[in-house]
Amino acid sequence: MEEVLIATSFLRAIIERSFMQHALITGVLIGVLAPLVGSFVVIKRLSLIADTLSHFSLAGLSIGLFFINILGLPLGDPLYIGMVFAVIGALLIEALRSYYKNYKEISMPIVISLGTALSALFISLSGGFNTSIFNYLFGSILTVSRQFVYIIIVLTSVILVLVAAFYKQIVIISFDESYAKLLGIRVGLFQFFSTVILALIVSLSIETVGVLLVSSLMIIPVAAAMKVGKSFKSTVLIAILFSEISVLMGLWLSFIFSIPSGATIVLFNIIILLSVVISRKIIGTWLIKEKNPETMRSSLPHKKDAT
Repeated sequence: MEEVLIATSFLRAIIERSFMQHALITGVLIGVLAPLVGSFVVIKRLSLIADTLSHFSLAGLSIGLFFINILGLPLGDPLYIGMVFAVIGALLIEALRSYYKNYKEISMPIVISLGTALSALFISLSGGFNTSIFNYLFGSILTVSRQFVYIIIVLTSVILVLVAAFYKQIVIISFDESYAKLLGIRVGLFQFFSTVILALIVSLSIETVGVLLVSSLMIIPVAAAMKVGKSFKSTVLIAILFSEISVLMGLWLSFIFSIPSGATIVLFNIIILLSVVISRKIIGTWLIKEKNPETMRSSLPHKKDAT
């Protein structure tokens, strides 16, 4: 009975309170975008890029807060400055990857170091940590504005259309850039737009789970889905399913216990991943025992027992 009342109150809150509606719409859409783009990121062995861009986006956020709070400039929401910095950071990563062709992986430590240094500097100049900085670090999905919801709806629509239109080319580039060039695909152009889109998704995801947890929203559902999916397309769909379950459960549990929604969403993602790993381990062990002749022979009765 108590569980029914809790579920009813949660549904009533979504129906009656606009901030809950904004949070639900934002969470559901980010739950689609993050694992969708994260699947291509994992294939390209760039799992740390989301973390790198989120830290560089934090630099933009801290600079925006400095100009708004200290200098008094009317720049609006600092999140938009963070989005610009995320795009700059993504383009800087691509430039460094082109420059260090044999050591492409060092591009991300360079960019994340620059972003962290700028963040620390301007957070200090802004008077240290405050509520705004804390929300950006750990996310505050319940405070998203109607304008932010409109932005995420438009971005989701554009990305889904682009992925549907150029799915084959994107997959080929993600798996083998050299083969894509042989097929005449304009790899550089696709790389540029995919980098910009990734940067925008990372910066918008900060509002959901925060700078410190944004990469987990993109990578963990994909990591779990990789152990279940039979093909790349099925892996993407399963990753989105896992992500949506985590978002809905995270919102529900944060509503019931008044705990941070971003952290709850990520922890539920971890729970799903562990459940997949453990269940596959148990099933794999059982199948090995079933197929092992020694196991089968030992399960047969001995002659003494038979007689």
